[in-house]
Amino acid sequence: MAKIVFGMNQSLDGYVDHDHPEFAPSPALFRHFIEQVRGLAGSVYGRRMYEVMRYWDEDHPEWNAAEYDFAAAWRNQPKWVVSRSLESVGPNATLVKDDLEAVIRGLKAERVGEIDVAGPDLARSLTDLGLIDEYQLYLHPVVLGRGKPFFSGPRPPLRLVASDRIGEEVIRLTYVSA
Repeated sequence: MAKIVFGMNQSLDGYVDHDHPEFAPSPALFRHFIEQVRGLAGSVYGRRMYEVMRYWDEDHPEWNAAEYDFAAAWRNQPKWVVSRSLESVGPNATLVKDDLEAVIRGLKAERVGEIDVAGPDLARSLTDLGLIDEYQLYLHPVVLGRGKPFFSGPRPPLRLVASDRIGEEVIRLTYVSA
């Protein structure tokens, strides 16, 4: 049975603005993300996050070796894209237009390992349905003062199960429902 995990970079004041330069990963954090993506059973994206991540679908000449590694891992990973507005999705992706709960429950039953959830709005929908098994907050030592919050709705009761340092500045806090 698969575990549904929502994890994102987060500021000290709770925001997940992925475009903010303070969230640019250090080499150690980027290597962590490459290994994490390689080990996933798949990812579930909302439309906006999927469109951001489509950047990795095509090689860019300015990339370094780590960026090519990440792109290869991302391309190989099965993806499910939740959207009512998209008509199609890219390679190795399945469009989910209806019955999100049934699709996620099916993935949990069929797959083994971790399935990543990308984006706080989608995570809120899955939290409301009781489908997220684990929350991973990659805490960066910055204060943004604005942006999209990690929890886009009421935070469920949580219990800390792990914390680990990644690189020089980031701490990953892992929580499960209490």
